[in-house]
Amino acid sequence: MAHVVIIGGGFAGVWSAAGAALARERADGDADLRITLIAPNEHLVLRPRLYEPEPDLAKVELRRILGPIGAGHVRASVSTIDTERRMVVADGEEIGYDRLVLAAGSRLVRPHDLPGAERLFDIDTLDGARRLADHLRDREDYKAVVVGAGFTGLEAATALAARGRVLLVDRSQVVGDQLGPGPRKDIEAALDELSIERRLGTTVTEVGEGYAVLSDGTKVEADVVVWTVGMRASELTRQISGELDHLGRVPVDRRLRALPEVFAAGDTAAAPFDAEHTVMQACQHATPLGKVAGYNAAADLLGIPLRDFTPGPYVTCLDLGGAGGIFTRGWDRRVMATGSHGKKIKMQINQAIHPPVDDAEKILAAADRVRIDHPFFPRDEKEPTPAA
Repeated sequence: MAHVVIIGGGFAGVWSAAGAALARERADGDADLRITLIAPNEHLVLRPRLYEPEPDLAKVELRRILGPIGAGHVRASVSTIDTERRMVVADGEEIGYDRLVLAAGSRLVRPHDLPGAERLFDIDTLDGARRLADHLRDREDYKAVVVGAGFTGLEAATALAARGRVLLVDRSQVVGDQLGPGPRKDIEAALDELSIERRLGTTVTEVGEGYAVLSDGTKVEADVVVWTVGMRASELTRQISGELDHLGRVPVDRRLRALPEVFAAGDTAAAPFDAEHTVMQACQHATPLGKVAGYNAAADLLGIPLRDFTPGPYVTCLDLGGAGGIFTRGWDRRVMATGSHGKKIKMQINQAIHPPVDDAEKILAAADRVRIDHPFFPRDEKEPTPAA
């Protein structure tokens, strides 16, 4: 029996399993094809929601997605990919494959040489978000330092500002440097509204009990220091290719093939978005990448046509806590909605990223929707016009 193996239980991995099941259904519902997802945990974690105060709400049981579509789940961590033998090693067990989808995700780059690094908090994983939530539970007027004024740092800082005083620190001279100038004025206005102090052109050089030291020598009070700086693809990419991009991702073609028997999806794939851009390490791209990679891995074995990766328009949506939200469209991030309207769209997105469960027909139908021309908007709701 032919075997598709998928490494990773995040958005890309789960949707790879659904994509493979869709290809099997299209070829022949009884096609001789086995689908196995390898991931150590029993939940899909909705990582973009981990800034919220109750992180345990941001998870979905994998069995409720994989079970209905006839995909297996091996609860283990992969340490080795042997592309010559077409085999992976998961918690010491060898598992063979005919086609492999690498969807092992990315991780936060932690500063191991920072004095007091063990005191840092993060919202990169469910366990990390739980640790932060438990540390601050039932506390008011705490002092928080957030390191990194990018997408994750801004959402963490504005969420923390609901019950405490926040200092936002970044090496860049501007907030949201990678988001570009489009939404910056609105972001800065939101930070002012929430009384979030900024120290730009600096970073944290030491974390102690109740304090943090900045690179300009300033010592500030800190009940919690949250690190949000730097993301890098899973180290497993090194076992697929020696030519990784600056984020450690594997180059793939338009069908997401990295090697003849290996496809890549999600945060491990340096997939072309268009002639000028590669995809972002975000669920907006991880989901369709998974759908296409899984489908193609199975289609390659089943003798049916493969699909090209054709993503929908690029959008971003940023939660700014009590100051609302910002929704942008395009790579120049034109601001389409702010304030309460932007917040409403963000909440819609946080619900839209939940996959259907317990219903094979709905799961497979969702796996077939790769390109969405108006991301995150119901068919009966028009996309907002650009904000004034």
